[in-house]
Amino acid sequence: MKTNKEYKELSIKEFNKAATKYESNHRGIYEMCKEDYPPILEEIKKQPFTHLLDAGCATGPMLILLTQEYPEKQYTGLDLSPKMIETAKKKNLPNTTFIEGDCENMPLKSNTYDIVINSQSYHHYPDPLAFFKEVHRVLKPGGKLILRDNTASKPALFFMNKIGMKIANMTGHGDVKASSITEVKEYCQKAGLKILKIERQKKFRLHLVAQKE
Repeated sequence: MKTNKEYKELSIKEFNKAATKYESNHRGIYEMCKEDYPPILEEIKKQPFTHLLDAGCATGPMLILLTQEYPEKQYTGLDLSPKMIETAKKKNLPNTTFIEGDCENMPLKSNTYDIVINSQSYHHYPDPLAFFKEVHRVLKPGGKLILRDNTASKPALFFMNKIGMKIANMTGHGDVKASSITEVKEYCQKAGLKILKIERQKKFRLHLVAQKE
């Protein structure tokens, strides 16, 4: 079993390599990420905000959509991959700052953001509870986390985590684990986040909205 550091090094290597093609027509497996953007945008529409953090922002595709929809808002994109951040910065998005950093140890001030979004990044984190605690720390009171990732029934999760993830690691991907609904509920409770919505949706999707009280 890999250490936390080894998983993160594998993710950095994977996404540094993927940075140049992440939003191209040759993005391969990353094409599926686009399916999570509309549900996240729908949740954002329900929440008034001034400052939004995209945790695990990659090259910033979600922030492109948001700056077009809400150009007057303030945005931060955080990603572990230096190449992803380098590519994102070249877009010169309005009112947007891109920062290289770890979502389990965010280099960001506490009580800063109205919304934190996380899309298809969470399953790369070796310490999920640390991530949820950091989300709680950087959110303002009343702020919301909107998360989309992968989940499944117990038998399917066993296959995904015991076999699928190992194959992914062998082929250069930094995937760590897909969490069950029960696990995510426990992480939120321990981190002090109140769950407003949690669902297992089609195509093995986890949909979570949680709030810092």
